[in-house]
Amino acid sequence: MKKPAKNTYPWTFAPVGGTVRVKIQSGEDIRHLGELDRKMWTVLSCPVKNLEFDPACLGYIDVDADGKIRVDEVIATAKWITSILKDPDILLKESDTLQLDDFNAEDPVGARLQSSARQILNNLGIKKDSISLEDTSDNVRIFAGTQFNGDGIITPASASDEATSKLIETIAGIASAVDRSGVPGITAEHIDAFYAACADYAQWQKDATKEVFAFGDKTADAYAAVKALEDKMADYFMRCKLIGFDAATAAAVDVNVDKIAAIEGSLASASEEIAQQPLAKPTADCVLDIKSVNPAWKAAVDALVELTGWKKDQITEADWATLCSQFAPYTAWLAEKKGAEVEALGLDAVKAILKEDKKAALLELIEKDKAEEANALSIEEVDKVLRLEKYFYRFLNNYVVLSDFYAKDKKAMFQAGRLFIDQRSTDLCIKVDGPSPEISSLSGMYILYCTCTSEKLGKSFNIAAVLTDGDVDGLREGKNAVFYDRDGNDYTAKVIAIVDNPISVRQAFWSPYKKVARMISDKIDKSAAEKNEKSLSDLTDKADTATSTKLEGDGKEAAKSATSSFDIAKFAGIFAAIGMAIGFIGQFLVAVVQGAARLKIWELLLVIVGILLLISGPSMFIAWRKLRKRDLGPVLNANGWAINAKSLVNVRFGKTLTSLAKFPKLTAVDSAARKKRFWRWFCGIVICLVVAGCVYWCLSSGKCFKKAEAQPEAPQEQVEEAPAAAEPVVETPETVEE
Repeated sequence: MKKPAKNTYPWTFAPVGGTVRVKIQSGEDIRHLGELDRKMWTVLSCPVKNLEFDPACLGYIDVDADGKIRVDEVIATAKWITSILKDPDILLKESDTLQLDDFNAEDPVGARLQSSARQILNNLGIKKDSISLEDTSDNVRIFAGTQFNGDGIITPASASDEATSKLIETIAGIASAVDRSGVPGITAEHIDAFYAACADYAQWQKDATKEVFAFGDKTADAYAAVKALEDKMADYFMRCKLIGFDAATAAAVDVNVDKIAAIEGSLASASEEIAQQPLAKPTADCVLDIKSVNPAWKAAVDALVELTGWKKDQITEADWATLCSQFAPYTAWLAEKKGAEVEALGLDAVKAILKEDKKAALLELIEKDKAEEANALSIEEVDKVLRLEKYFYRFLNNYVVLSDFYAKDKKAMFQAGRLFIDQRSTDLCIKVDGPSPEISSLSGMYILYCTCTSEKLGKSFNIAAVLTDGDVDGLREGKNAVFYDRDGNDYTAKVIAIVDNPISVRQAFWSPYKKVARMISDKIDKSAAEKNEKSLSDLTDKADTATSTKLEGDGKEAAKSATSSFDIAKFAGIFAAIGMAIGFIGQFLVAVVQGAARLKIWELLLVIVGILLLISGPSMFIAWRKLRKRDLGPVLNANGWAINAKSLVNVRFGKTLTSLAKFPKLTAVDSAARKKRFWRWFCGIVICLVVAGCVYWCLSSGKCFKKAEAQPEAPQEQVEEAPAAAEPVVETPETVEE
């Protein structure tokens, strides 16, 4: 790989976010972005989605439309936009209006876009020397009423005569595409398919013979009448056959009188329930009496009789089969139908369209429209120029430098909104695909992963909310909160995962004590629960034993249980251990107080401070180290970004991202309550002063604890070993007194 050339452009650098970054402060800086060493870029790649940024502008920068914006695409965009404008410093103004003279007419592309901008203003009927983003943002307005706009779609407005315009409208009613002007139109594919369907439909109609239409013009309606009664006729004849097979089934296959009786209200409005009954009363001779059919099917049977010209009052199963067979040629012809999409136009209209044959004229209009493609694309490119003029400099500050994140009056494009939770709000909320606690934990930040849902908007997404100040005692998974996006819309937020890291040194100071208190509380609760469960279990066992044994056996078992449950040696050992523990604690406290008695007040305070630092010091030191190294990079990397430099969030900057609730000091309105509170405070202060005075008097006077007098050391004499046969010394009362 060829070694990159050394930077020759005079870049300006400044400290941003705990590291040195390049500053983009002129249009020339943007023009020379391609010369900036890629190792100096803050971001190497970022996703297009989940950003609070103009999506159309992001689409213009993402040239290959792969959902990722990389350095090469940013450089290409910078080179293109700076060549279009006379003065690239315009980009730093972030304006949404561009003077027509600001286009670089010496550049071929710039001159073409300048002409397209004038055409846009002419299409809109506006006379001015500037064009705005509002003018280019609506293609429908720009291309409304234009005959050709280069998209390969023609509309009724594209035709020069009324007949052609109506034909385009007819074809668009069958299949269409939306033109740039927002009106339904047709393409060359639609024209070819329409004329092919017309030809197929006309040929299909031509292939029909007299055998197909057995009942003349009424064949289609007669066939529909037969199909409407087909299933009901088959059901009726089967019921008749069952009666002929076994007369005992007559009641089962006949009209269900109970169901008819169960119908509430008027029977005239219960045609659906009545229609479920047999077509007529089944008989063993399998004959349908046309005059005695189910009232719900009377109209369908009458239509069949009229359309087919049926003369008899009865229909047998053989008659029905013969009638259905007369439609066989018609059903075969229907199965071969072609051009069904133009059938609704009618055969006469289809024949007229084929006779007039305007297919070639329509395709010629398509070619004329395509000839304007370059001009139409130039018109759309004017919108690209205006969007880059307004948003590209901001994008660079979020991509090359990341300076918007550290600015007081701005927000980075990855900051999605504000989360309110546990009497605080945080502005560092990033839209994510899902929780990534393993990667995000490397950031050293305390992160809440939340799902945000809005039923009103029908939207749902996940966020990673970073807390940089406050306490965490009330935070847990499942806790509800409220999230507001950058547009002010509110969402119901729910914590689904937590990445635990220190938030502040103050929190780290109290952390050891809270952990010990929590551990003791959990132990007590667990021990109490176990003892309660054991007591209930023992009580239940004894109750079962008492009810299942004899009275004499109960006495012996109780005595045995008392003997086994009360072990004197065991309880003596327990009490001895408790006594030794209490004695040791007492001796330790006496030693501490005796030692404190020899110290002055300020020395005692230093000892207390030293003990506190000994306990909280390690936790505070670890928190201080982690807070100095809090980095946003791993959080962004976990969500599709390629971060190329540190993005530190120190304690001071972190306090600007998280805001805590600050309540004013209130006084009681009720005079009695105010007086009661005053005396409560007064008595408390007096008691504290008295206790402090007594403790100080005891320590300073030494009367609470007598100082141990120094005992002279006994001379070390060599102890002679007593003879082995020495007589034992018998102690007398006098010796004991001595």
